[in-house]
Amino acid sequence: MEIKETKINGVFIVYPTRFSDDRGFFSESWSKKTLEQVGIKCDFVQDNHSFSKKVGTLRGLHFQYPPFAQAKLVRCGRGAFLDVVVDIRVGSPTFGYWVSEELSFENGKQLFVPEGFLHGFVTKVIETEIVYKCNNYYSPEHEDVVDFNDPEINIDWGLDLKTVTTSSKDKISKSFLDIISPFKFEVKE
Repeated sequence: MEIKETKINGVFIVYPTRFSDDRGFFSESWSKKTLEQVGIKCDFVQDNHSFSKKVGTLRGLHFQYPPFAQAKLVRCGRGAFLDVVVDIRVGSPTFGYWVSEELSFENGKQLFVPEGFLHGFVTKVIETEIVYKCNNYYSPEHEDVVDFNDPEINIDWGLDLKTVTTSSKDKISKSFLDIISPFKFEVKE
């Protein structure tokens, strides 16, 4: 398993090694020991599985307030999607910056999203499955949603945003400037 940090401190791309033969492949999708070697200490307590029928299904930008803040390890079970995270850690040199990564069944990549980030994704092919581990339980009372098309963040989702499909929850989101982030940037050694 290879792990590389992105341009935002704390966000990592995880490349599980695939061992292939004529039957298919095997890969280790998560290893606590391997992630801890690069400073990712995370006890996952919940696995989520999301299925989207159409291209352009956009979910996000979501986060949860403490004490139910969530770190996530996100991967694609089938299809392909663009995974996006936005740094909302007060004091971070990359506060308000975003990073994206295409995750697909074919490339096998995963994205580690620490607490203190907005998270969202948009599907690139039909019948896409997103599978992710969380280090905390879902708590609707602690969840908040920021507009995926907020001009302060200016995310390039890679498609015409007039064609996306979103939930009613995502349509009543806040602006980036309206959230008060409880997350603080801390340099990990």
